[in-house]
Amino acid sequence: MDKKTEQKKVFLEIVQQLRQLIKMEKIQAGEKLPSERVLSERLGVGRSSVREALRSLELLGLIETRHGGGTFLASTHKHQLVEILSMFILEDEKSKKDVEFTRQIHEKEAIRVISCTEILRTLPVWDSFFVKLELEGMINCRDILRELLITTGNRLSLKIWFQLAAYDGDRLNRNSTEDEKLIIQTMLKSMQLGYEKEALIAYEQWMNTVQST
Repeated sequence: MDKKTEQKKVFLEIVQQLRQLIKMEKIQAGEKLPSERVLSERLGVGRSSVREALRSLELLGLIETRHGGGTFLASTHKHQLVEILSMFILEDEKSKKDVEFTRQIHEKEAIRVISCTEILRTLPVWDSFFVKLELEGMINCRDILRELLITTGNRLSLKIWFQLAAYDGDRLNRNSTEDEKLIIQTMLKSMQLGYEKEALIAYEQWMNTVQST
């Protein structure tokens, strides 16, 4: 077994161990988890391996490390699909891109559904976003993308999207830039008019801009 495969194996063992601890000991969000030393002893691996795995879990939002205070369980809504996302955290840049690509699949499908459904594309929320951009010059990027998923009514897709979007962190949960304003407005207006192709082109331009920030 090569070093990279061994690291991944240890990481997944720690994920499984944490799940068992949470379930058996009924640990609630905000409560402290066992120390690195305890986890190291239970798993039979070095503390450095445990520390590296915990750092990856923190990036996923599963746990929170407080300086001088230990490791704590994060909000429970972040735990769903952690097994899927955890597979990527120790992989190369290509795998991280796969997470982003998968998120965009859900967003593009939402745009298609809305553009092709009159009752959805004529909802007042799109005008509200458009006017907000016009008056304030910015809008929260995550708010628009989330509304796309909510509007379709596909709860499973929305649930998956929340986990994938969390992986991108601050790149999505931020105000749009001046360069993004016209692109987002073009996407919204095209969607409202039922121009699916044009809406998707604008969306792609927007995502290219997001990736460059």
